[in-house]
Amino acid sequence: MNEIKTIRIGCVGLGGRGRGQMREMLSIAGVAVPAVCDVYEDRAQEAAKIVEEKTGITPAVYRNHREMLSKENLDAVLCCSTWITHGRIAVDAMRAGCDVAIEVGGAASTEECWQMVRASEETGRFCMLLENCCYDRKEMALFNMARQGIFGEIVHCEGGYRHDLRDEIGYGKENRHGRLRNFIGRNGELYPTHQLGPIAKLLRINRGNRFLAVNSVASKARGLHEFIVREKGPDYYLANQVFNEGDIVDTLIACANGETIRLTHDCTLPRPYSRDYCIQGTKGIFLEAPFGDAIHIDGVSPHSSWTGDWEYFSDYIEKYEHPLWKAYHDEGVHFGGHGGMDYLVLSAFVDAVQRQVAPPIDVYDTAAWMAITCLSEQSAAMGGAPVPVPDFTNGMWIDRETFERGMWCLEEVCGEAF
Repeated sequence: MNEIKTIRIGCVGLGGRGRGQMREMLSIAGVAVPAVCDVYEDRAQEAAKIVEEKTGITPAVYRNHREMLSKENLDAVLCCSTWITHGRIAVDAMRAGCDVAIEVGGAASTEECWQMVRASEETGRFCMLLENCCYDRKEMALFNMARQGIFGEIVHCEGGYRHDLRDEIGYGKENRHGRLRNFIGRNGELYPTHQLGPIAKLLRINRGNRFLAVNSVASKARGLHEFIVREKGPDYYLANQVFNEGDIVDTLIACANGETIRLTHDCTLPRPYSRDYCIQGTKGIFLEAPFGDAIHIDGVSPHSSWTGDWEYFSDYIEKYEHPLWKAYHDEGVHFGGHGGMDYLVLSAFVDAVQRQVAPPIDVYDTAAWMAITCLSEQSAAMGGAPVPVPDFTNGMWIDRETFERGMWCLEEVCGEAF
């Protein structure tokens, strides 16, 4: 049996999500956390206590990530800070000789994305976006089906982040949560990657395909205002605040190989959670539905001339279970955050650092997916005009180097790894 290499990971950004991710990561074999960092002292100290309780070792505590990088001998950095600081922390970490994982969120500018790409190329360190939905059980089963040709040639995909977050955003000051300022100052697809990540891997973005252009339109913003006035009263400091972010933002993305993608951002109106995943190809369709995910496969599913006949996706998922999830179930893993996909995406990151191989979500993926936010803002400001998407691979998407095969691979289903 190969010896598991211990890696030293510094953790930056230790609000609720950051502490949760750090705790999850500490359950992975070979992970040590010698340093924690947050601009808020209480959060940093609370994170230090978690590390001590789980490992018996008290980490160094920092308030500035650059100080941590200069003083600590780290292999990698886990960054779960605010959306507008992910990029600069990632660049600093790579230039300090660390591989880095950043939590999801959109970019403020394409220059931010280019800086991450350049830092990775110049240092040889990688930057992996922790898009956990790429490792969700459903998404991985659908990926397996698509790679087997069940849907035929993929023509169109849809997805979204449809999540009632009025309390999280509206109480942003009390909770010290960064979403609030983004919803006040920005208007676009602020959180694109939860479904865009799995779609991008499905469509081989950056490996034989790429995003070409973005069109976004935003509705008026009313949901947060009504929520705040109702919950906090007319004298609350945000009662007369004008929010820029539209309640519904729809974004269309055109791809080089002719596919189209539709994303919907919807966080400030009352609704149950959904990612609205849809895959439509020449042989079939999958549709995430509120009363049961549905699928129709041409020549397999029952068919009537007018309505067609949907089948429940639950009748298919075990047959097409991705081997990673089969292994995950067989090992009796604890599942952890978000039904297990947090553990899986962090495990993929840790594995790449330990073996010093390319991660399954690389800096080009990270840049392309995050850039949709700032590009959508530009498009929405121009009434939905198309905005070109930069090619962060500088043409290499046409003929990229061979990807890293294995159990964590998101390009193909590598059955030989299990």
